[in-house]
Amino acid sequence: MNSITTKDGTRIFFKDWGPKDATPIVFHHGWPLSADDWDNQMMFFLLKGYRVIAHDRRGHGRSTQTWVGNDMDTYTADVIELTDALDLKGAIHVGHSTGGGEVARYAARAKPGRVAKAVLISAVPPIMVKSQKNPGGLPLEVFDGFRSALAASRAQFYVDVPSGPFYGFNRPGAKVSQGVIDNWWRQGMMGGAKAHYDCIKAFSETDFTEDLKAIQVPTLVMHGEDDQIVPIADSAPLSAKLLKHSTLKTYPGFPHGMPTTNADQINADLLAFIRG
Repeated sequence: MNSITTKDGTRIFFKDWGPKDATPIVFHHGWPLSADDWDNQMMFFLLKGYRVIAHDRRGHGRSTQTWVGNDMDTYTADVIELTDALDLKGAIHVGHSTGGGEVARYAARAKPGRVAKAVLISAVPPIMVKSQKNPGGLPLEVFDGFRSALAASRAQFYVDVPSGPFYGFNRPGAKVSQGVIDNWWRQGMMGGAKAHYDCIKAFSETDFTEDLKAIQVPTLVMHGEDDQIVPIADSAPLSAKLLKHSTLKTYPGFPHGMPTTNADQINADLLAFIRG
């Protein structure tokens, strides 16, 4: 398996497909998933001639099941080590959900020339949790509920999330895919319970405001208007306003997991942005 070992001894698994001299696209997955969540996009862009890369965040998938370092700064440091090891230059970084936060922080801190463009899909920035500064956010009790459900029965929780709000399968008339639900569960259960528990705080309480302001490259912000996990009103439009060079695309009726449920549309729009 392809992997790097970080300075703190964590093994980070990654996929790296395509010609080494092609434009690299790096995909950052959501919680509690793995690089496998990008299979559709990786095949699509590989067949278009791109070099496609995706890693399993620490504590997720095939990477080390860390019990420490499960925070956005460390996730970003891991990405810096990975992109240094692969010597990626002029890359497009695409992040979904928690991965969107990782992309925002990485793009704000990356060495000059490493990042050409960024994409935030159904992403958690600027910040999810409700506070005086963020009155439109979700109450802390929502995320406490996630932690309680995970600690009580992670296996059942990881059935309930994809069966319902993640893909919008709880909506009337939704075309439910048991394979998609099972694949979400499979990916989630590959990771570590402690790392996933900690990551809830990382994705919900990290403030990406200053990261978004610092990003210098063109950034596409994509969000479903029926996102039940990261509600659009407190995320994508606010991020787009903070970014220096943003394009905002919203999708009526699309759910949080739209890269899977609506892959054809998402892939086409990604390709247009990358080529543009």
